[in-house]
Amino acid sequence: MRLDAERAAGARDREREAPCIAERPRARPKLVAVAEPIKREEANPEPEGEVIEPDERDVDPVRAARRDAALVHVRKFGDPVLRARARPVERVDNALRTEIERMGRLMNDAMGVGLAATQVGVLHRVLVYRVQQQSPVAALINPEIEWTGEEAESAEEGCLSLPAVLVDVARPIHVRVRALNEAGDEIVVEASGLEARVIQHEIDHLDGVLILDRATREQRKEAMRALREAQRAA
Repeated sequence: MRLDAERAAGARDREREAPCIAERPRARPKLVAVAEPIKREEANPEPEGEVIEPDERDVDPVRAARRDAALVHVRKFGDPVLRARARPVERVDNALRTEIERMGRLMNDAMGVGLAATQVGVLHRVLVYRVQQQSPVAALINPEIEWTGEEAESAEEGCLSLPAVLVDVARPIHVRVRALNEAGDEIVVEASGLEARVIQHEIDHLDGVLILDRATREQRKEAMRALREAQRAA
């Protein structure tokens, strides 16, 4: 998932508090992340976005080259795997942890804040994300949304698989997700704001759903035009 530089900075400012971690008894799932609701400034009602895409002028040549090399491994719009539904992971082992580590590196190098396994051609129900630069990469295995809040918000989203495309997507602001972590333990993630949006975006990928499917007809037409122009320029 992508977020333009200005919105990314605003989102980080509004989410300065790191997720808190609450331990649970071993027989019950661990509550691993609780993001505080976003405090909104009345004078700056900019919505949050979804994936980080800094201004080209702000990216040094080495960083840009690493990003371009990472994006080669990300499947792009038109690839059938992006429309496939990922299969649940049956065993959490070292091979899966290696796959998760690779996904985290690709996401970071591509300057994204989220990446689903289907975006790298793997039909595993796995996603990685990181919405704060100082935070470690988080991985969710077999994630399932078990609750969403009633309040929703529309914000501009981009996607590493749809270069040059930005569309408005309405999503619940608060979610609770049940999943496994890299150790194979069951966890419960309660997220708000940008974190909740990124998780929902990546779970959509695991279900074969793209942001174009959640956009208006006019935005889809504009997005297809942008995709064609990007392909011609490549």
